[in-house]
Amino acid sequence: MNSRKTIVVYTDYKSPYAYLAKDLVYELERDLPVSVDWLPYTLDIPSFLGSARVDERGNVTESNRDPHQWRRVRYSYMDCRRQARRRGLTILGPRKIWDSSVAAIGMLRAKRQGAVVFRNYHDRVFEKFWQRELDIEDPEVIAATLTAAGANPSGFSSYLSGPGRAEHEEICRQAEAAGVFGVPTFVIDRELFWGREHLADIRTLLANPSALTATGKPLR
Repeated sequence: MNSRKTIVVYTDYKSPYAYLAKDLVYELERDLPVSVDWLPYTLDIPSFLGSARVDERGNVTESNRDPHQWRRVRYSYMDCRRQARRRGLTILGPRKIWDSSVAAIGMLRAKRQGAVVFRNYHDRVFEKFWQRELDIEDPEVIAATLTAAGANPSGFSSYLSGPGRAEHEEICRQAEAAGVFGVPTFVIDRELFWGREHLADIRTLLANPSALTATGKPLR
C-alpha cells in the first residue's frame, strides 16, 4: 500500500460483540498502514430484541420479550462469553438495557484529547462495564472515567447536553443513511462489513489492494 487508508469503526459500549472486536481492530491498526476512526452508533436494542430487567440472582423482574427474542439474547451472551473466555476477558450479562449515549459522547470527548487518552478511555469503559463496575448512564461516572484516562473533564456536563449530544445524534443519523444497523460495523471506501468475523477479510483486502470488494471495485 502506498498510503494509509482510514477504516471507520462503529461501536457501542453495551454490545458484547463490539467489545470482542475492539482489540482485534487495534491489531489491524498495528499490523497494517491504516488509521481507525472510531465512531459511536448507539443501538436501540428494545426495538428489535425487546427489553428486560433481572435481579442480582439473574431472576427476570420485568420483560416485554417474546420467547424467540429470549432465545436470541441467551444464545448471544452464551456465545460471547465462550469467545471471551478464550481471550481472558470477562463478560457479565447486563441486568437491564442501558442507554449508552452518555458513554458514547464521552468517547467523542476523549478522541479530541489524543490517541492515548482515547484508548485509555475506550479500554476502561468496555472492561469495567462488562464487569458490571461502571454506570455508563451516569455523567459524573463518565467524567471521572475521562479523568482516569488522562483527559481534562472540564466542561463535560455542558458538552454532554450541547455540542456532544448534537454530534452524537448526527453521527448516528449519518451512519443509518450509509446503511449501518448494528455494531461492530467497519466501513472502508463506503464498503460496509458488519461483525468481527469480517476482520480477516478486511485484513486480506487491506494487504492486497487489488482484491475486489463486494461492489466489484478494488480498494485503492
